[in-house]
Amino acid sequence: MDITGFDRLPLDWIRAFEIAARTGSFTAAAQEAGLTQSAISQRIANLEKRLGAPLFLREARQIRLTTEGEIWLPHVQAALESLRDSSEALFGVARNRLVLSASASVTELWIVPRLSRLTREIGAEVSLRTMVLTSDTAAEDGSIRIRYGSGGWPQARKVPLYDEQMSPVAAPGLLSAKADWSELPRIAVSGPRPGWNEWSAHAGTPTTPVPYLRFDTFSAGLAAAQAGLGVLLASLPLVGEDIAANRLMRLSSEILTHHETYWLLAAKERISRRQWDQLCDCLTGPAV
Repeated sequence: MDITGFDRLPLDWIRAFEIAARTGSFTAAAQEAGLTQSAISQRIANLEKRLGAPLFLREARQIRLTTEGEIWLPHVQAALESLRDSSEALFGVARNRLVLSASASVTELWIVPRLSRLTREIGAEVSLRTMVLTSDTAAEDGSIRIRYGSGGWPQARKVPLYDEQMSPVAAPGLLSAKADWSELPRIAVSGPRPGWNEWSAHAGTPTTPVPYLRFDTFSAGLAAAQAGLGVLLASLPLVGEDIAANRLMRLSSEILTHHETYWLLAAKERISRRQWDQLCDCLTGPAV
């Protein structure tokens, strides 16, 4: 290709290539870019024609980068990142309204204790939405999301809120009924966190008594524990304030760690770099 042809490469063709290469799918690239799959495919085909070289190997159910595409990708990503950062620094305007989407439990127990500092420092209206996921492929609604998992999502901006650690807790008044806390009633919470079976395997304790109270949200199970209704296998970062205030007490020095936790996720188009840095600082730090 004539070297002057590089001056005529449309930016949207290059962005389509970068997104498809990063997500590993024309379908995923279309979802992230807000385009149809055929539009992504056409832009990449135009780019390959202009460059005079294939960038992807199209197979039956997947795409793979060619050698040329694999070599070019980091240069494209570095150039796009530089363009985004410089344009944001020079011309970017902070968004005056941010939408945070999270479960009721993490909103109540993690975000609200940090909300005063967040609203003071981020300089924007903050709208909180309760997120109910029906599947991992739930449609994106443009919000900044907080999701539980291992971090393997396609969002460009993501950071874990804390390291997950689990241990049994109960209301102090409940302990007077039994000398051995392992004989007390147990509370179970459904969801992605480890449960009592995982705790028993970790600590080498019996799996009994079987929980007689079960909740579908952590905050509901926590309220039951605070009311003295049983022992909760709690996420320690979420109950730190309750332990400090003596509303709950830890019953074991053992800690069950877990590779998954809550992650803060956002597309670069949804929040400025400055606001993202402020958001991460507020939501990954201690409650003030």
